[in-house]
Amino acid sequence: MHTVDDLETTLFGPVLSNRMCGDCTICCTVLTVDTPDFKKPAGTHCAHLVADGCSIHAVRPHICRTWFCAWRRIADMPEEARPDRSGILVSLDFVREPRNCFEGVSIMVRLLPGSEAIENGMAGTILDGVCDELVPVWFTDGSKKMLMHPDNSVASFFLSGEAAPAHLRAEVTAWRERYAAFAAKR
Repeated sequence: MHTVDDLETTLFGPVLSNRMCGDCTICCTVLTVDTPDFKKPAGTHCAHLVADGCSIHAVRPHICRTWFCAWRRIADMPEEARPDRSGILVSLDFVREPRNCFEGVSIMVRLLPGSEAIENGMAGTILDGVCDELVPVWFTDGSKKMLMHPDNSVASFFLSGEAAPAHLRAEVTAWRERYAAFAAKR
């Protein structure tokens, strides 16, 4: 059985020793944390977050010691993609009750409030870098969530079970082979 740490390493690679969070605390405010030793709703500051960072850094919960955003793991992601600089947080997303097989485990690209990442092209750069595997990629601006990978035509054929046209057949087949067990449960 894979653990979250195993999946993050498999999909994103190991934590890069040359990338540090520095003063970025985006994960401390944006993400939901729901573990046995720590809980925090999405969109709220962690109770331990102070002006200088984490007030309990030396004894922080296990999740805070072991979780890292994709920027800390994907070497090809530009330096400017650090969440506090880019306005985008990329992470694995786990949905307990997914509406379809693309939601269970996926890559989530979150546009942060006030971000100019769409206008300056950073969102496109990041999406281009993570939409290249057989892993679903979602994009959210906080108000809506959109499936970015696979594209809509591939996703529609995959979910419907219909035969795909020749130009999409190989891609739809690859997704079906990877996610068939999950699609059958829905």
